[in-house]
Amino acid sequence: MGPKKDVTIKAKKKLSIHRDIDDDLEEWKKSKQLVKPKDQVELSDAELKEILSRNLVLTNAQAPEHIVEFSYNEGCFVEVPQPKNYVVVYAKQGCYLHKTSEEAKQQYIEQGLDLSLLETIDHQDDEDIEPIPAQSTKPTLADEGGEEEEADLDGEEEEKLEGMEEEEGEGDAEDAAAGGGGGDDEEETTAKPAGKLKNQFNFCERAGLSIIPPNRDQESQTVPPPTANCSGLVLQWVIYDAYQEDFEEQEREKERERERKERAKESGGTHKPHPAPKPKAIVRKEFSDEVVLRVFDCWKVLERMINLNTYDDIAKDYRYWEDPSDEFRDNEGTLLPLWKYQYDKLKEYTVTYLMWNNWYYDMFIACFGSVDFLKPSVGGYICLYTIKNPSFPESICVCDSAVMCADVHRFYPYMMVCGQADGNIAVYNIQASTKLCAYQTKNYKTKCLGIVWAVKWLPDLQDGELNFFAVSNDGVVKNYVLMQSEFAVTHIIKLILDTPPAAGPDGTFVPLIGCATTLVMHPKDPNVYLVGTEEGFIYKCSVNYSSQYLLTYKAHDLPVYKINYNYFNPDIFISCSGDWRIKIWEDGRLDPLFSFDLGAVISDVQWAPYSSTVFAAVTYEGKVYVFDLNMNKYKPICVQAVVSKKRYKLTTIAFNNNLPIIIVGDDKGCVTSLKLSPNLRIPCKAPKKQQHLDQFTLQCMKLDKLLAVVREPLVISVNQDITSTLIIVK
Repeated sequence: MGPKKDVTIKAKKKLSIHRDIDDDLEEWKKSKQLVKPKDQVELSDAELKEILSRNLVLTNAQAPEHIVEFSYNEGCFVEVPQPKNYVVVYAKQGCYLHKTSEEAKQQYIEQGLDLSLLETIDHQDDEDIEPIPAQSTKPTLADEGGEEEEADLDGEEEEKLEGMEEEEGEGDAEDAAAGGGGGDDEEETTAKPAGKLKNQFNFCERAGLSIIPPNRDQESQTVPPPTANCSGLVLQWVIYDAYQEDFEEQEREKERERERKERAKESGGTHKPHPAPKPKAIVRKEFSDEVVLRVFDCWKVLERMINLNTYDDIAKDYRYWEDPSDEFRDNEGTLLPLWKYQYDKLKEYTVTYLMWNNWYYDMFIACFGSVDFLKPSVGGYICLYTIKNPSFPESICVCDSAVMCADVHRFYPYMMVCGQADGNIAVYNIQASTKLCAYQTKNYKTKCLGIVWAVKWLPDLQDGELNFFAVSNDGVVKNYVLMQSEFAVTHIIKLILDTPPAAGPDGTFVPLIGCATTLVMHPKDPNVYLVGTEEGFIYKCSVNYSSQYLLTYKAHDLPVYKINYNYFNPDIFISCSGDWRIKIWEDGRLDPLFSFDLGAVISDVQWAPYSSTVFAAVTYEGKVYVFDLNMNKYKPICVQAVVSKKRYKLTTIAFNNNLPIIIVGDDKGCVTSLKLSPNLRIPCKAPKKQQHLDQFTLQCMKLDKLLAVVREPLVISVNQDITSTLIIVK
């Protein structure tokens, strides 16, 4: 009881010293006033001491229950075991065994140890564990004395006192052990359990359960990849021949090595220094054409996949985007730019001609040449592009001169003919090879004497030979027939101008010949065709007449650049020229039905294949004009700049036959694809009483109604004698 009382006295002295220091500090501190909010909730002591707990559990509230699946063995639905609520992130097999397990005993026996030794170790471990004495319910004298002395202290002082007692308890115990004095008088005291600390900050422990995000299934459906069956026949003699060839190659290599050693020995007696050994050239294994094509196809598929990921946004717009602002615009539309196709080697070339393939709606050809004849380009190219692969052409045909025009056969999409700036004409079979042409003009008798501006395929002859027309600056329309290994050329007509002949230096008169710039075949009659010239005339000609024209149109004042027939009415055609004008003509009428002035050189014009009243044109100012005569007969419904006016010029345009897309080419080797907005491709609505009519018939009716308004009425002259006779009879 003596040591306990000393500890208490020392603690009181230290506590008084701390109080004096705190009183001195409080004098220098600023007074703090605690502001109590008005809306603070008053809680009782029991409520403050209450512990609110929220537990996190491993149970998934959204886990499905009673899942069943069909068992083909049993022929009925069987319940699937409930999935676990936890996921094993890391697991490792341990190497420790419990010493009382059967496997541990087996290891003791295998090592030659006695099992009694294991029991001895168990007894020693049990003796090392001291039993915890039971708590005594009777307070000792030391405890009674301590309680009397601590009764005067408040709660805060009691906590500080307990901390000081723990610090000095160890020192006092050592002093008592050294003195060895009151061992018999002291009574054993029981250890008090550690009490729970009081909450001094009104803090309560809380736990929360996070929200489990719901499971979402996202699916997508793709087209399955194409499959192909590959097979081959391996026979015994094929294997023998392969081994025989390899053996012969090894023998030849040994013979060459022996000859090299003999030459080295012969040159060893001289004083000439030995030449340094040449590095062995890397011999690349040459693969067969079939293997090369298969690898090339794999690379093309990989390139297509990369492009689809790169231009995913454009691909979605190409299929699904529709301009919503068209609903608020009357008789106006827009063009959405899509892909740009440009080959790095052709940036200095001009896109001279564009054409969509008749069989594959997503493939088109682009011809590259030059229209600046003061700086002609070296060579020419024909590139075959697919609409979703703007990075590189599918095929490339290289020509000796600038390519000015081309045409793809209607029934044989792999047969392509192209006209060049030096007058030569080449025919390519793309299915066989794109590097070598199947037919080509070889001498002056078969080639044209000027720039070939247009080539057009004709229906096959009765014997099945392919043939086509070609026109050039020499003013002669020629018919080329593909024979077995060469061309058979026939002169159809020479474009002689309807002007007086010019006198030559020797007094003879020479007829003037027009320079042809464009050619178009009649969509219904293969014997009729139109030819445009640099003098501004449009001649309607026939294969059956080689010395006269069916009709002559004084169309323009400058060269005619393009002529195009309407898809719905073969009697209607359109023309454009360098005199800034677009004119629409009807067959048999010498005056145009419509005339539009765009204020710039018009390089190309095309009728739309989906509407009988829509056509588009491109100019040297880099703009695309779209007209719809049914909406507005006087001005375009869309004018949009595609390229810069100062740096680029648009040269050609082409409509897609299946999709609302147009492609335009410029003089820097770039092809741009554009999508038409809904106002530029409004379909015809059938009348209530004629719902059975198809779209083609409705388009023809729309065009006929428009032509009836602009046509001049026919004036019928009545004979006076017949009139007087009729009056007399009456």
